[in-house]
Amino acid sequence: MAQTYNDFRLSIDDKNNWVLGKILELRAQTHADRPFLQYMEQTPLTFAEVNARVNRVARGLADLGVRKGDRVLIMLPNCLEYLFVWWGANKLGAIEVPVNTAYKGYFLEHLANNAAAKVMVVGQDYLDHLEFSEERLQFLEQVVVYQGSGGTARKPQFKRLAIHPFESLYAREAGNLGIDVRYNDLAAIMYTSGTTGPSKGVMMPHAQCYFFSEQDVNLLRLSGKDVYYTCNPFFHANAQLLTVYPCLIVGAKVVVYPAFRASEWIDHIRQSGATVTNFLGVMMDFVYRQPERPHDKDTKLRAIFAVPAPPQIVDDFKRRFGIEAMLECYGMTEICMPIMLPYGEYRAGAAGKLLADWFEAKIVDPETDEELPDGTVGEFIVRHKEPWTLNAGYFGMPDKTAEAYRNLWFHSGDGVKRAADGFYYFVDRIKDALRRRGENISSYEVEKVINDHPAVAESAVIAIKSEIPGGEDEVKACVAVKKEGKLSPEQLIKWCEQRMPYFAVPRYLEFVAELPKTPNLKVQKEKLRGAGLNPATWDRIKEGVKLEEELRREQAKKLRRSA
Repeated sequence: MAQTYNDFRLSIDDKNNWVLGKILELRAQTHADRPFLQYMEQTPLTFAEVNARVNRVARGLADLGVRKGDRVLIMLPNCLEYLFVWWGANKLGAIEVPVNTAYKGYFLEHLANNAAAKVMVVGQDYLDHLEFSEERLQFLEQVVVYQGSGGTARKPQFKRLAIHPFESLYAREAGNLGIDVRYNDLAAIMYTSGTTGPSKGVMMPHAQCYFFSEQDVNLLRLSGKDVYYTCNPFFHANAQLLTVYPCLIVGAKVVVYPAFRASEWIDHIRQSGATVTNFLGVMMDFVYRQPERPHDKDTKLRAIFAVPAPPQIVDDFKRRFGIEAMLECYGMTEICMPIMLPYGEYRAGAAGKLLADWFEAKIVDPETDEELPDGTVGEFIVRHKEPWTLNAGYFGMPDKTAEAYRNLWFHSGDGVKRAADGFYYFVDRIKDALRRRGENISSYEVEKVINDHPAVAESAVIAIKSEIPGGEDEVKACVAVKKEGKLSPEQLIKWCEQRMPYFAVPRYLEFVAELPKTPNLKVQKEKLRGAGLNPATWDRIKEGVKLEEELRREQAKKLRRSA
């Protein structure tokens, strides 16, 4: 058995064609009448139809002044229009900037201001997020509002931002615009959580986005005969680069659903005719917890890409749903997937083997960068062998770029070990970051919002391991209140809910007289982690304090049950 991943093959050899717009135009010719994009049970659009719509949207964006190198913010629900805007921007040589639809307050303001984008395409359900932050959005000038298929149009309450209906992007017919876009031009800036600072915008060249997607093609052995089901949000690299773009490369079909619902997952797999799909975080465990049904195997599903695949349920999950292969990897938005699991070589807990033809990797002491022997947990560091297939740094943050690339290797901040047989195992995060419901959370950003409360002196946010399999965390905030201040847990939760995405709002709170610190006044988070959950810890779930997002989801479940 080989010690490295040796099955990688390119679908498109000429690197000059590793540009999304060029591949879309190619497939519009080679697969013109083949079905490509389908939303739920609607009639699918062909490759030629998609290309035509993208060209119209590109022209519409150009009419708003979008030019090569400009950033375009996209804050949309899962819909085909998201893809048209993303690809339309890329055809202009502009840069897609996905925005998590739960972002609000500081989280949204930092992203928008760091990207310095003048144009944003937003779903009307998220207009209140913009209205709350409008005066602090320093660069934004124009907002294109997508109403969607349901509900009544709402007029935004903006003071200075210019408003355009989404339909205006379709105002003019357009052929391919013919703008010269190269593989080393930026395609996207995707924001990922910071640790000692705010979220960082990962600059992703077209070549990196292509290579990332080509890796998914190889991992799942994807072909034009496949149907890829996704319910993951389009603002994630997963849905974009590990679902839709791979299908564009090989001429496969994508079926898009608006959101993940564990109770409906198997029905959607069956209805869509999916042959492949993927899971993030706790999704696989949530599906596994659903009552087993006699027809669970009655699908065309052959393979699942799960990050992670909890080893305690993998075998039974494959049996129950008739899955041929369960695939894993180790990767990040910044570095693609240098570690991939060969098809049919599942190993419990293993992320896979190194793509040695494309990457160099080491496990090192995180303090010294000295390489460690096999079987020892250290920091995973990596560099590419093919230019432009890793990130081009962090947008507007040269200091963070230099820090990540110290000693000419990209530092992942993750604790990993390598076995003697070449399999790599993710162990834990070294850096101070959290992950909940598939979302990376910056402790710095949560602390920033909490510390802005007038009654708070300071705070420290740590991860508490979730009881749910899938490598996820719960958020705990340790809070010191000013001597003259008064603050209840419920009041602080309400403050957080108004200013941060629901998944970042702490579940646990603990009020302390002061935070433990080193002689140079650095917070000793290891002591806070050691205290864990204790009698002084307040649990939002046990106290029955529910967030607006949680209440909305409960109401939606009740409506579905009564329908």
